[in-house]
Amino acid sequence: MSGHSKWSTIKHQKGVADAKRGQLFTKLTREIIVAAKQGGPNPEGNARLRLAIQKARDARMPNDNIDRAVKKGSGTLEGATLEEFSLEGYGPSGAAILIQAVTDNRNRTLQEIRNVFSRNGGSLGEPGSVAYLFESKGVVTVKPEGTNPEDVELQAIDAGADDVRTEGKIVEIYTRPGDLEKVRQALEAKNLKVASSELAMIPKTMLPLDEKAALQTLKLLDRLEELDEVQHVFSNADFSDAVMEAYQSAAASSK
Repeated sequence: MSGHSKWSTIKHQKGVADAKRGQLFTKLTREIIVAAKQGGPNPEGNARLRLAIQKARDARMPNDNIDRAVKKGSGTLEGATLEEFSLEGYGPSGAAILIQAVTDNRNRTLQEIRNVFSRNGGSLGEPGSVAYLFESKGVVTVKPEGTNPEDVELQAIDAGADDVRTEGKIVEIYTRPGDLEKVRQALEAKNLKVASSELAMIPKTMLPLDEKAALQTLKLLDRLEELDEVQHVFSNADFSDAVMEAYQSAAASSK
């Protein structure tokens, strides 16, 4: 899971703190709308909606925005008709990529994603071509902030975590999908700062890439996530520390 952890870490470090907060709110709003549409507006009886609302609050999304999104999803407030779908593809040197999108225009979104793949050395695949390489897991991200990461790892395991990985200042805790909320609540009860919790598609095995292919793949993943209607991007590409440092340096110098 190391590749996922490093890619997730770089997103946490660059994401919410910069000018992309408006784009993040758009993605969170779509997730709430779809969740409320599928399972109803009551988060107590709708686990997906409960998780979507929690993610929005973690990102400091205003309560009024959350309430409007729930009303749009439940039909009490007019809004666009949204559809969710998944796409599968390959990055440079064959890294598997799994994309989850929510859109009001499937054809437009499909074309945008296809263009990003073709411009960055990748290609779309057939349904089922890479999905079997991933499994659903709960992922809780903790920022220790003064707490020894090893202590966080032990507390997470005691709370029922399946696996724990530490990357820099981020601790990622992996759970069975049904244990996500239980583990999060147990960590918060110990006064640990939970930065986020979500269901994610985690690669079963990682694919090591040489430096050139790794940097190309990181650029492709970044471009895909920049699309408003792409909710999540997952990959089995494994990135070395040196590649991550080079990518972050290049991204910083381009600002």
